[in-house]
Amino acid sequence: MDVQMPHFNDQQQDKRIAELHHKEEEELARILSAKYGFGYVDLSNVSISTDALQLVNEVEAKKALLAPFARVGKKISVGIKSPNKDETRAIVDRLKERGYTVTLFLVSTQSLERAWGHYRDISSAVETKSGLLDISNEDIQKTISEITTLDDAREKIDDVLGKKKAYRISSILEIILSGALSQKASDVHVEPEETYVRLRFRLDGVLTNILRFDRETYGLLLSRIKLLSGLKLNIKNMAQDGRFSIRIDQKDIEIRTSVLPGAYGESIVLRVLDPSTIAISLESLGIPEKLRTRIEHELKKPNGMILNTGPTGAGKTTTLYSFLRSVHSPNIKIVTIEDPVEYHLPGIVQTQVSEEYTFSQGLRSALRQDPDIIMIGEIRDNDVAETAINAALTGHLVFSTLHTNDAAGAFPRLIDLGVNSSVISSAINVVMAQRLIRRLKPSCRKEVPLRGGDKDRVDSVLASITDKSLIPKNTSVTWEPLSTTEGCEVPYEGRIGIFEAIFMDNAIEKLVEENARAHEIKEAAKKQEMLTMEQDGILKVLAGTTSFSELDRVLNIEVPQKDPREEVSRSLGKKRIWEE
Repeated sequence: MDVQMPHFNDQQQDKRIAELHHKEEEELARILSAKYGFGYVDLSNVSISTDALQLVNEVEAKKALLAPFARVGKKISVGIKSPNKDETRAIVDRLKERGYTVTLFLVSTQSLERAWGHYRDISSAVETKSGLLDISNEDIQKTISEITTLDDAREKIDDVLGKKKAYRISSILEIILSGALSQKASDVHVEPEETYVRLRFRLDGVLTNILRFDRETYGLLLSRIKLLSGLKLNIKNMAQDGRFSIRIDQKDIEIRTSVLPGAYGESIVLRVLDPSTIAISLESLGIPEKLRTRIEHELKKPNGMILNTGPTGAGKTTTLYSFLRSVHSPNIKIVTIEDPVEYHLPGIVQTQVSEEYTFSQGLRSALRQDPDIIMIGEIRDNDVAETAINAALTGHLVFSTLHTNDAAGAFPRLIDLGVNSSVISSAINVVMAQRLIRRLKPSCRKEVPLRGGDKDRVDSVLASITDKSLIPKNTSVTWEPLSTTEGCEVPYEGRIGIFEAIFMDNAIEKLVEENARAHEIKEAAKKQEMLTMEQDGILKVLAGTTSFSELDRVLNIEVPQKDPREEVSRSLGKKRIWEE
């Protein structure tokens, strides 16, 4: 007689045993939490927040036997295996130092393993409700160190485009911003076309193509940027402005977001505001030594106005920030009115204008704060102009900017704004004008002989310089950038200013009071023997700091035209002068 053996399901039994072990481990964690006064949580029943998990990298989390699993603003919940582990205490202390309020929960090993499993699904960039793209020091520094050239950035973005759609958007944004930071880009442009999307960086003032990518990825990237920047996702036919921050090495780098509707979608521009880019001394700005000495003297005066002029992007605000840094001390009060506050300066009261808080209102409020120095981001209308001028007359040193083409044009512009000409001459100490030009890399330039129109231009400008000691001995050669075929894809690195200035003296004062034109003021200022922007630019070209092509791009200098009748006269060997 055959004996029927009972059927035994090994797989089912293993599952039941595992469930019993899980219940026992969770029960032990619950008992220990009650014993030691901690909370308890079973992470198998909890949604793991990647925002929280990303605050600690995977290697450290496993070593410390912990996992952050929930986060609301600066409050985070952390599951731990043991509160007595040294690595656990170190990480908790570090989170507290970064400003987080930490709540600890005892959890089981299986709970931790479930939380750790989410590391494979996230990038090192994390969206937060506060508009902070929180990237750990190690990860961002590693990414930046890996992106040393534009080709590196292109390769990394191409690589991440191949990842799963659900996980790649954070990585793309992180790499784009890492590339921008490593290459010192001031702006990131994402521009949709009909069948593709173009990514460009503004490097040293010039837009540079990075790569193209698909419109599907663009849609996901746009949504993420809008969320981070606090913009409305459902509004696509109106311009929107927002902001978020990246924290790197205990330093917040602010990103200003601008979204503008276009024919094929919304154009995105991310302005990168790195505080380290404005930590520039007066010497590093490129101000000629003679002018810098005079400016430093003006900065020591207790009252008056220093105006800086030029188009948008000419570096005016950076120069004014350098002035503020040079004069700042514990015994004076400085108040700024800006639109917007681009960089935060410690020890200085900085205010930002808005629709409800205008430059005019801000300036009047600032004057009630008993300041010694006031910086006004821009003089735009009569109210601000008159109030600023009056502040300069009543014991305050005032810095501000004005949109004019050159220094001489600032005086007629103020009169056009309705300021009394006699008051202008009493209030203004100096008016500056500036542009930014790219620096040639020493390894990416070649010496070329000076000929033809370039030589005529140099000769004309050098002849107009009063202080001949500034002219170099050799004016027969100049410098030009090497081409890509010669081994230099990017022959320029960084920028430097070219400057001019007009100081208030008796001659200028008289002309201003007579409502003289800009060219008359410019002519009278020649006696001050300060370089014009053209002269400063040509001297920097001869020194190899920049090139003729770069100077032409930024500042169009006219080539002096010779009278053809004089050429005919010389060819005939005659010395007579043609009569009109």
